[in-house]
Formats: sequence, C-alpha cells, structure tokens
Amino acid sequence: MSDDAQSPLFLPVIFVGGLVFGLGLAVSGMARPEVVLDFLQFEDFGLVFVMGGAAVVTGVTFAVATRYLDHAPLTASEYTRRVKEFDRNVVVGGAIFGVGWGVSGICPGAAYASFGVGNYIILWAIAGMFLGAYAQGYVRSRLSGTTEGN
Repeated sequence: MSDDAQSPLFLPVIFVGGLVFGLGLAVSGMARPEVVLDFLQFEDFGLVFVMGGAAVVTGVTFAVATRYLDHAPLTASEYTRRVKEFDRNVVVGGAIFGVGWGVSGICPGAAYASFGVGNYIILWAIAGMFLGAYAQGYVRSRLSGTTEGN
C-alpha cells in the first residue's frame, strides 16, 4: 500500500471498535453519569479499574505493534510519535473538559454509550459538547483572523 492508501476495512473496523468501546462502557456501568460522579467524589473506584485495564491493553498493543510492524495495518501509515507542546491551550482545554465532565458526570465517549443504553436526557450534554466545540472553533478562527491581519 502507498503512504496515503487505506484498507477497505478501515471504516468498518473503526465502527466495530466504537461498538466494542460503547459496549464495554455500558457493561462496566461507566455509561451511567451517577457512577462517574461517584468516582469523581471518591466514593466508587470502579472507573480506575476500567481505565487502568484499557490503558494496559492499549499500551501492550502499541508496544507490540510498533515493535513488529513498520506501519499501521489499516492505513499503511508509518508509526510516528506526535509531539504536542504543552501550552496554555492544553491547560485551558483540559480545565474546561474537566469541569464539563464533573458537571455532567460523563465524558464524550461515554455520553454516546449512555444514549445508546436509553439515557435520553444525556442529549443535553451531547448538545453542549457540540456547542462548545463549535464555539471553540469560532473563537479560534476569529483570533487567528485578527492576528494574521496585523
């Protein structure tokens, strides 16, 4: 495969991965905001084990894949390390994300899983996520437009 070629299985594998992720969140109870809020209030540490298990599986997968494969199987892209500088945007974005997580009791991935298990009120949080992402894009484009003109 060339560097910009993708396997025809790329989108189906992404879809199946999302389904497995959502199912895992639903089965573990992490799609329920009250469980997440209990974790954030140090009353239930189940989320630590779910996140820890996910981190271990991801770490092992990346360690094995980057050692034995020279490129990603579905995209043919070489494995590279993405280095992002730690700046004000990272701190502000992380703080806003954390406040949103604490207020709603749900993160973006789990919000979709929560909707999938019948928590329809979560649509308010999902709408807020979309609105926040739109506002961030709007503000960033306005700020970059004013600095480029000077």
